[in-house]
Amino acid sequence: MSKFFKVLTATLIALFAVSSLAACAPSNAIDMKTIAAVIDVRTPEEVAAGHLHGSININIEGPDFATQMNQLDKSKNYVVYCRTGHRAGLAIDWMKSHGFTGTLYNAGSIADAAVATGMVIM
Repeated sequence: MSKFFKVLTATLIALFAVSSLAACAPSNAIDMKTIAAVIDVRTPEEVAAGHLHGSININIEGPDFATQMNQLDKSKNYVVYCRTGHRAGLAIDWMKSHGFTGTLYNAGSIADAAVATGMVIM
C-alpha cells in the first residue's frame, strides 16, 4: 500500500508541474488584422540587435516617447513588446492613462511577441 501512495503522489506532482508549465506558455496568437501597429519600446541599441520586422520603435526611455506615442491613433489596437514585458507593461499603463481606448496587448519579450504576432525577428 505504501508503494501505491508513493506512485500516486509522484503522479499528482508530475501533473501539477506539467499544468504549471502550460500556464507559462505564450498566449494565443493575436489577430493581426485588428492591429494598427506593433510597438517595440526598447532602446535603439536593443533594436539594432534584433527586432520584429515591421514593428516601430518608440523607446520608452527616450525623450520623445510621449511625443511619438501621442502621434498614434488612440482608438486603435496595438501590440507592445520589449525584452521581458516589463517596459511594455509600463508603456501600456502610460497609453491607458493618456486616453488610448483600443485594445493594448503586452506581447512580452521579442521571442514571445514573434510567436503571438507571427512576425519574424530580424
